[in-house]
Amino acid sequence: MPNFIRIIIAGLILGTAITLIVFSFWGWGILLIFIAILVFVTFIFNERMLLAQWYLRKENMDKAETTLLSIKNYERELYKGQYGYYNLLMGLIESRRSPMKSEKFFKKSLSLGLTMDHNIALANLSLAGVEMGKRNKREAQRLLKEAEKADKNKLLADQIKMMKGQMSMLDKTQQVRGGKGSYRQF
Repeated sequence: MPNFIRIIIAGLILGTAITLIVFSFWGWGILLIFIAILVFVTFIFNERMLLAQWYLRKENMDKAETTLLSIKNYERELYKGQYGYYNLLMGLIESRRSPMKSEKFFKKSLSLGLTMDHNIALANLSLAGVEMGKRNKREAQRLLKEAEKADKNKLLADQIKMMKGQMSMLDKTQQVRGGKGSYRQF
């Protein structure tokens, strides 16, 4: 359902509630005010996005993915402030399957805008992991610094520290091809 229709429905329900209150049907009027508030809240926080976040916390990736994929055109169905979060959630789901393909979602989420600092830090941290996978140490360091700067409440401090440790290992390990497809580390 397009987002502007939710505003129209909330306005109609609120108008009906006010009419009921004027004609002394207080109970029904108050109930409809709460329903109008609920419909308006779904304008700002889409119910499918909330369900997908809940499934991600429960680590049920299949249901989270099907819930997000049920949003056919996120630019029509979501509030503009949620575009970045939609791409962040898609990137988190895609990173479980193929981390290199999730890069486009994280970059798009950062370009569309995330309002919470810990989400910006999470997107930068995930991008740093992708860059480390590509063996691009300079870009990974830059993204880690941005993630550390954005993580003001130190929610991702352990993950950032672990990523820095893995980056120092990147310098120490160099894979050299031996015979018949085997690898040795020096």
